[in-house]
Amino acid sequence: MLGTIVNTATIVAGGVIGAILHRGVKENYQTTLFNGLGLASLGIGLNAFVSHIGKSEFPVLFILSLAIGGVIGTALDIDRRFKIAVDKRSKSKNKENRLADGLAMGILLYCIGPLSMIGPVMSALQGDNTFLFTNATLDFVSSMVLASTYGVGMILAAPVLFCWQGMFYLVAKISSTAISDALVSELCITGGLLIVASGLSLLKIKDCKTLNLLPSLLVPVIWFVIKSFL
Repeated sequence: MLGTIVNTATIVAGGVIGAILHRGVKENYQTTLFNGLGLASLGIGLNAFVSHIGKSEFPVLFILSLAIGGVIGTALDIDRRFKIAVDKRSKSKNKENRLADGLAMGILLYCIGPLSMIGPVMSALQGDNTFLFTNATLDFVSSMVLASTYGVGMILAAPVLFCWQGMFYLVAKISSTAISDALVSELCITGGLLIVASGLSLLKIKDCKTLNLLPSLLVPVIWFVIKSFL
């Protein structure tokens, strides 16, 4: 778990540093950071999608995942409930700088990606933390940018990352075949599109209510579980 602990710590450290920088960052610079992060999200998301779509054994699974997951998320109204819960605890009065939006973006950026999913598996099975240390470096920079825009509350994404990576670590420890390469590819494809959706929201192009699409990540897992029994 060393890699995951380091990854979690870098998010907290980056969040604190970014919050300190926030005090001296003017609104026009914040807007620039906001736009830059949106563009970076589009790039990261598209790269994850394009890099893994060719490896998919079920090319239409991500479409079904988004459709089914989106319906479930909308029925549960995850996006609205999440933002209301976080906004009640946010001291920010700036509607353009809501902590809920930042946390939604941060959680997706930190958790949805090949390094964040494959890393814990490599750590559990081979004791290799290289992927997680690399991911920690990337998250350190991302957390500074996010916290400079949304504030120190961005460190709340750290425990989410710890639980996310911890889940993969424990599953891999319990069963070395629980997470196949095919499943990781499907998660990266769907997750990449969710990051793209968040980027569109950050750039104020389209509010895709990304949190309502989060259940989409469970569909590939359920599909592979069912497939293993057939």
